[in-house]
Amino acid sequence: MNVKSAEKKENSTVELLLEFSAEEFDAAVEKVYRKSKSGISVPGFRKGKAPRKVIEGMYGASIFYEDAVEDLYPDAYDQAVKEQNLQVVARPSVDIVSVGKEGLTLKVTVTVKPEVQLGAYRELTAPKAEINVTEQDIEREMQPLVDRATRLVSVERPAETGDTVVLDFAGTIDGEAFDGGTGTGYELELGSHTFVPGFEDGVVGMSAGEEKDIPITFPKEYTPDLAEKQAVFHVTAHEVKAKELPVLDDEFAKDVSEFETLEELKKDLGDKLRQRLEEEANRAFENALMKQVCENMQVDLPDAMVDYRVDEMLGDFSRNLSSQGISVEEYMKYMGTDIRTIRSQMRPHAQSGLLTDLALEAVTKAEGMAVTEEELEAEILKRAPEYGKEPEEFREMVNREALKEDILMGRARDLILSTAKVGESPAPEEKAEKEEKGEKKTARKKTAAKKESGSGEESTEAAAKKDGDGEEKPKKAPAKKPAAKKAAEEAPAQVTTPEESAEEPQQAAAQAESAGTGE
Repeated sequence: MNVKSAEKKENSTVELLLEFSAEEFDAAVEKVYRKSKSGISVPGFRKGKAPRKVIEGMYGASIFYEDAVEDLYPDAYDQAVKEQNLQVVARPSVDIVSVGKEGLTLKVTVTVKPEVQLGAYRELTAPKAEINVTEQDIEREMQPLVDRATRLVSVERPAETGDTVVLDFAGTIDGEAFDGGTGTGYELELGSHTFVPGFEDGVVGMSAGEEKDIPITFPKEYTPDLAEKQAVFHVTAHEVKAKELPVLDDEFAKDVSEFETLEELKKDLGDKLRQRLEEEANRAFENALMKQVCENMQVDLPDAMVDYRVDEMLGDFSRNLSSQGISVEEYMKYMGTDIRTIRSQMRPHAQSGLLTDLALEAVTKAEGMAVTEEELEAEILKRAPEYGKEPEEFREMVNREALKEDILMGRARDLILSTAKVGESPAPEEKAEKEEKGEKKTARKKTAAKKESGSGEESTEAAAKKDGDGEEKPKKAPAKKPAAKKAAEEAPAQVTTPEESAEEPQQAAAQAESAGTGE
């Protein structure tokens, strides 16, 4: 194989012309013939015994061409990319220029990593939240403990919002019962919005022993067999229970925690809250700095590069759903969306993640950063226990180059943070004025101008949460939402954006590991 030419094109693409001699191509055709001849029947020959020329004469000379091209291409492509020292960032496109007895010529168009013109990245300024934990904050942190220690006690009065009512119900539509519309001994917390709108409001004011008919209309977005239909639920209240709050004292602290006093419990909750808020503030500060670095640089993101990152994110999203028993098709059906919308929602995150990666890589080059073999070995020893592996096993499975890149990215990020100052970011007016004068060009705007990227807000959500209480419930109201729809609406998507991966060292390490293990 010979790389006849490697021509740079627009949008960070390179066009390769790969030539295979007549001898090379004929050898590939012969290989395919020998591999496939056993499945070809030719009159006058035993199956698999017909000569190649006879088969070509009967079916055409090109019968083996397609498979021969597929056999030659992968190794030739890898060789050409290595020969030309190309950093490919998306799937290539392949066209056959010529094929026949004279040989084979392929045109391969590859998208390569774009050139980056790095702007300011040292001594940047960004706002950072001041952490102040108040007594009210601590009380909010303690509320889950209070809720768990709260008891339900029977009361002899009409039910109020916040009470739990033990009831039976039977729903009908036009006098006919419907599937899932009945329940016995169901404990309904009023105000929990567990049932269809209107049902819980109808239960408010009922006393133990009282019966009542509650008319409701199923919502438009409900399951097709019940959507917008009017139903009547006959409800019998058996018991009204009210919450009895615990006394917040040292005994309470002993019951709900490992602490001996309420003061110790509060201090622990306050310390943990402060630590969490500080971590959030640090992440926000870091993100603000990285956003400035990306805005200060100039780069044109190839569409194919963004598409490829979206493909990766979509794969993560699909695996996340699958692990919780939901397919992408089910998710789209219940959320009333489609794959194009999901991709458009992911696209801005793919763009920002790629910009961050390119910026950090540019910083490592500008600073002349490098990782020695000793430093790499130390990192392997450090990370192996995090994955439950012995150093020898981890050393064999990890992609060393990917791990080096991960280390360098971390160092670039540390440099940006260590030289940054806490303060106010440039005012929007000042920033706009600088951009107008050409002092600052936003890479994101240049990319967005090329291709519409959607809303910019990640609204795709997925995860499966099951009731697990075994109670018979009416469909959403009173019964709850269908499992897949409820899961999709309630639980956040676990799609890890490139930005999030960059923020979490362990996630970045996992990526480095998977790059080496083929997972």
